[in-house]
Amino acid sequence: MTRDAKWEALFSLPRRAPESGLDQEHMDMALAIQQVTEEAVMRLARTARALTGCRNLTMAGGVALNCVANGKLLRSGMFDRIYIQPAAGDAGGALGAALAAWHIWKGNERTPLPEGALDRMRGSYLGPEFSPADVDRMASRHEAPYTRFEDFDALCDTVCEHLAAGHAVGWFQGRMEYGPRALGGRSILGDPRHPEMQKKLNLKIKYREGFRPFAPSVLAEKVSDCFELDRPSPYMLLVAPVAEALRKPLPEGYFQKPMFERLYVQRSTLPAITHVDFSARVQTVHRNTNERYWRLINRFNEREGCPVVVNTSFNVRGEPIVCTPQDAYRCFMRTEMDHLVIGDCLFSKDRQPAWRETEDWRDEYELD
Repeated sequence: MTRDAKWEALFSLPRRAPESGLDQEHMDMALAIQQVTEEAVMRLARTARALTGCRNLTMAGGVALNCVANGKLLRSGMFDRIYIQPAAGDAGGALGAALAAWHIWKGNERTPLPEGALDRMRGSYLGPEFSPADVDRMASRHEAPYTRFEDFDALCDTVCEHLAAGHAVGWFQGRMEYGPRALGGRSILGDPRHPEMQKKLNLKIKYREGFRPFAPSVLAEKVSDCFELDRPSPYMLLVAPVAEALRKPLPEGYFQKPMFERLYVQRSTLPAITHVDFSARVQTVHRNTNERYWRLINRFNEREGCPVVVNTSFNVRGEPIVCTPQDAYRCFMRTEMDHLVIGDCLFSKDRQPAWRETEDWRDEYELD
């Protein structure tokens, strides 16, 4: 989406072709664009603060999904509270239209939030939900064996064992998320302590460049133990530094090394979610909005002493996040994911029949 001649005349740098090498000049360009974006966001925020005198800020629009800028704005102390709509891009217009009709056209008054609620988004779990019968039909169609757990705690124990063994687990529960982030309804999970987890998820499951970072899901009660963050971040829209206590000393000459050499240095005890600058894109998990996900992470913490799991969206690069059990099983079988949990059912890759494709599925979607 560029005019190549004008781009090259302005930047003295040819447009990078898809799947071509990522050089230092491309990284410098990305950093410059991010810095300009952050400056624009900060100036707009200062102006809004000066004009209104308000200590609270609500953000929406596509740029409000820029987690790094959001984190810096929060840490600036300019506002006491910042709220970012989880479907802040174009999709949020549907919600805005519905609210406008309800309050403006219909004239309905606002009511107080339910006790303990952060907002009215219900954790952003507003999408479709599927029944055990839907899962049974999908499994029957593919002759896919699975284990159904009557006790959810036992399922959590089994999943925790797989995570601790370095396995990647597809986690499909309840209603789908509304917005661009996977928040524990349609997620792929891993152990953040595993030094190879970032590379495994990127190269063998997401099929994308190995440098791309992953986000941590952390128990809301433990967020300040792991990150320099003193408030909820339920929609994965804030970047915060990893806590000093979890950081590891950097090797001599670290900042002089090329980016790809720095990438796989273990910077903390949670290497799979710690970016090169010690930051992380944090999701706090709350029992009152996603009890099953909270219980899984809580059990992982009880067993392993780690209140964090790696959370990435349940899809491959360029593909929409899975919605249905059929979508989930197809993604599971097309990748090197080890296990899939749908509701109370556990599918393990080594028990599944061979998956047959009639064409190269990686050509179905344009890569991002």
